[in-house]
Amino acid sequence: MKTPNSNQEYIALKRKRKAFIIFFQIFLLIGFILLWEASVNLGFINEFLVSKPSAIYALLVSYIESNSLFVHIGVSVLETVLGLFIGYFVGIFFAVIFYFSDTLSKIIEPYLTVLNALPKTALAPILIIWAGTNMKGIILVSVSLSLIVTIISTLSYFKSTDASYIKMMKAYGANKITILWKVVLPSNIANLLSVLKINIGLSWIGTIVGEFLVSRNGIGYLLMYGGMVFRLDLVMMGVFILAIIAFIMYEIVNLLEKWIRNR
Repeated sequence: MKTPNSNQEYIALKRKRKAFIIFFQIFLLIGFILLWEASVNLGFINEFLVSKPSAIYALLVSYIESNSLFVHIGVSVLETVLGLFIGYFVGIFFAVIFYFSDTLSKIIEPYLTVLNALPKTALAPILIIWAGTNMKGIILVSVSLSLIVTIISTLSYFKSTDASYIKMMKAYGANKITILWKVVLPSNIANLLSVLKINIGLSWIGTIVGEFLVSRNGIGYLLMYGGMVFRLDLVMMGVFILAIIAFIMYEIVNLLEKWIRNR
């Protein structure tokens, strides 16, 4: 006689639940799009203010056929990915340095707090002037949004590692480098991936702000240009593309996290 808690039944139940969630996610998205289209066509919403899905789709097709869309996407993705990984790995590097030196960490902590509180998007023009009105400037803005957050978050995770494991390693004569490599980093893989997920959004914000200011290509440029000429279909198309790419990047990190957990 089968028990209700058998492994096969649990797996089947888990798959059904996942399928149920995906179904309703798709259902809500399609329902929202249909409601949006109907509301505009029936005059409940002003098309000038929010455009409509059919107009956005027609514009998207025209940009794809002209191949200009892929140029804008390629520029923005390159800037964002570079800003993301530079900010992420440089931030982890500094977090490791501060972890090794409690004195240096305490000295630098107030400055990190102040830098994190600064409105870095407001400082974007200054950063672009320093780095140049080109891709370097945009990447620097993207890096500036994720760097300090990475340092503060990573350092906090390192310091909150289970003290019992660290004491045990010290009892066996391990130095701080060995403790970092064997205990601290493995214990915080999930936390480091969470920081990476957060940085995806921050890096995109930096890229879009930078493209608002100096770029002639990219999704940020499309958003800015669409707003200037009151083309809400162009603005909404840019938002739609941005949401899809950010979601794909987020899912890539999720897959990486699952792969690491299953190793």
